[in-house]
Amino acid sequence: MTTTVQHPAATGDPGPDWFAQVRRLAAERDAVILAHNYQMPAIQDVADHVGDSLALSRLAAESDAGTIVFAGVHFMAETAKILSLDKTVIIPDARAGCSLADTIDADQLRAWKAERPGAAVVAYVNTTAEVKAESDICCTSSNAVEVVRSIPADREVLFLPDMFLGAHVRRLTGRENLHTWLGECHVHADISPDDLVAAVRADADAELYVHPECGCSTSALWMTSSGELAPERTHVLSTGGMLDAARTSTARKVLVATEVGMLHQLRKANAGTDFQPVNPQASCRYMKMITPEKLINALRTGRDEVRVAPDIAERARDAVRKMIAIGNPGSGE
Repeated sequence: MTTTVQHPAATGDPGPDWFAQVRRLAAERDAVILAHNYQMPAIQDVADHVGDSLALSRLAAESDAGTIVFAGVHFMAETAKILSLDKTVIIPDARAGCSLADTIDADQLRAWKAERPGAAVVAYVNTTAEVKAESDICCTSSNAVEVVRSIPADREVLFLPDMFLGAHVRRLTGRENLHTWLGECHVHADISPDDLVAAVRADADAELYVHPECGCSTSALWMTSSGELAPERTHVLSTGGMLDAARTSTARKVLVATEVGMLHQLRKANAGTDFQPVNPQASCRYMKMITPEKLINALRTGRDEVRVAPDIAERARDAVRKMIAIGNPGSGE
């Protein structure tokens, strides 16, 4: 799910001159600016589109622009390139990595596959192009259950790289033959069960949005089953799912367990609800490496360009397209 943005918000806005300069440079470069939901508010507000990584990559492929400027982390810009090989893809800082994607590389995946020959490899989109190329099919946090259910029940599944999302999928599918890689997003993993319990007990009437990558997602479901959390107020959602829920929410307050950049879009989607973080310190340092100054520099200089070898891109694109063919690709993360 994406949100088309037309005007800057006052909060975190570096100023109208900066905004106008970004838009002028984008027009001169024939560029569309895409910003992930976890970017700082000013970056989100100046972008043409804001959303999750997969939805933005699909928009990149559909855009008439010759250049894609991706304000996000590196694997996201790679995915855009995979789906748009004929376009120039730029990330304002090539050092903006991802702790989750970095937990597995192609060599490690090949070794894991060799341990369990015949297993189907399901790769979360939060992976590098090389890892996608070694996978049978990709998934998002919102369609991971459907992707795994599309695989014959008697076939083993290697699910990577997020162990919390993998546990969530195993719980919902009942697949005992689903094996998870021991990877995690450092930001989501640090939103702990203690954080969740403290936030919920401090405001027992609030609704709860929990990203399935969070270390507290199991605790949320346990508190629901024990009766401490009302099931109708507890939602395990992807970032796109959170936005969908926010748009129609009538809740007084919603506690949000994901990276704090998401709060900007949630508050814009529904000004009548008070959205507050479960952990106010849950900020991704890699996402915040994309600054207003670096965005201007990228538009001026064309750096840093993202390239993916054609053979890697073809195999990775096949894994993404298989996922899309199943339907409901939903949110990238």
